[in-house]
Amino acid sequence: MPQTDVDAAAAAAADPDHVAVLAFPFATHAAPLLAIIHRLATSSPNKHFSFFSTEQSNNSIFSIYKQNINIKAYNVWDGVPEGYVFSGKPQEHIELFMKSAPGSFKKAMEVAVSETGRKVSCLVSDAFFWFAGEMAEEIGVAWLPFWTAGPSSLSAHVYTDLLRETFGDGGVTGLEDELLSLIPGMSKIRIRDLPEGVLFGNLESFFSNMLHKMGRALPQADAVFINSFEELEPSITEDLKSKFKKFLSIGPFNMISPPPPVADAYGCRTWLDSQKLASVAYVSFGSVTTPPPHELVALAEALETSEVPFIWSLKDNSKVHLPDGFLDRTTSQGLVVPWTPQSEILAHRAVGVFVTHCGWNSLLESIAGGVPMICRPFFGDQNINGRMVEDVWEIGLQVEDGVLTKHGLLNSLYKVLSLDGGKKMRENIKAFKQLAKEAIGPNGSSVNNFIALSDLMIMSTSSKDEKVTSNTFLEPRFTSNQKSQENQHSYL
Repeated sequence: MPQTDVDAAAAAAADPDHVAVLAFPFATHAAPLLAIIHRLATSSPNKHFSFFSTEQSNNSIFSIYKQNINIKAYNVWDGVPEGYVFSGKPQEHIELFMKSAPGSFKKAMEVAVSETGRKVSCLVSDAFFWFAGEMAEEIGVAWLPFWTAGPSSLSAHVYTDLLRETFGDGGVTGLEDELLSLIPGMSKIRIRDLPEGVLFGNLESFFSNMLHKMGRALPQADAVFINSFEELEPSITEDLKSKFKKFLSIGPFNMISPPPPVADAYGCRTWLDSQKLASVAYVSFGSVTTPPPHELVALAEALETSEVPFIWSLKDNSKVHLPDGFLDRTTSQGLVVPWTPQSEILAHRAVGVFVTHCGWNSLLESIAGGVPMICRPFFGDQNINGRMVEDVWEIGLQVEDGVLTKHGLLNSLYKVLSLDGGKKMRENIKAFKQLAKEAIGPNGSSVNNFIALSDLMIMSTSSKDEKVTSNTFLEPRFTSNQKSQENQHSYL
């Protein structure tokens, strides 16, 4: 046997821990999961992590980090058959991937076990993979799902059955402004703020069913971990602790492990250095969403009329929708660029407000920068995040009537940048920033939860029956689009 194989066999015998990580390869799911795995791998150099995602996802996210010697990426099929023609059905690519995912993950995990000589000792997954609980149970290891958004949106999915029993499923017309006082910590959240697929929208869509199954499955997990800190949403956090075996807030990741500095190709930082304190509006709606053309026009008109200095992250192909002459007239007022180093911009002293879609990662970056928000949510958890920002945390505003208008945005910019209300928002968000710093500091809640998560990975096989042999690695008892409903019961 070659010396390298001897060394590998000796390492496996000395420390058999092999954590399989199943990533959801769409939107901003895989990158935060890799961030926490990177931290865990650094703190546990003898533990091996196999990270499974699609080739496109792996190529993108692994370029950010220097690869740890104890993390290896494995590519899984994206689920799109050769020659497949997309029909334009919403979330069609996600549905194709999810239908193939159990089998694809199984095959890739078998390859990882064969290459490392270590059977899987713990299964970490994106929370969307409700089927991972059965996979973990079958091989006798702990299941540790990761929820990429905030506690409030997670609570909505956990309480879906109760919400449907209370308000009906699909018949909430006229009840949109009803408050969700029946859920701890959600007394200021309205039905209209819920993610689609809980009480309204197509409740029978693949995505809605996936999230419903997830909400039912997560209470069976050995622990659910999340990119947040307990002090941000204490009531909801305590309630979720009562619903799950363990609920571990281990963030904010952007403050614990800031991404490495990136090239500022468009000179944003240099431009900000010449601006006054807390005077600049930073505008970005993430990498997935762009407002419709009439809202882009309204946003441009509001910025120009306000004379507020701005940086606007806008894809080049969307500039055609801007008012004629806007770019020329505002060259001395602001920058319109296709990409920005967002976390660094939000940390700059000159930025006074963040006009955002209110995605969870952007929200946490805004807290880290101490910058109040003007929220224009679009889908998913963004509406509930926006409601928390305005009415619970009081660290920003939602745009009037949920859409960008010239008058509405002018009013919001004035409130945040000019009035005492904006001063209060800045004080509130800086207080949350301080709580986040304490959570990730010595003996902080997130640090202690991270240690608990790491311990669960180490001890995962000690509390499980040893079911695995080289020939019974994993064989899901369900098809990719059908899960047995036997033994399912209410989590309430």
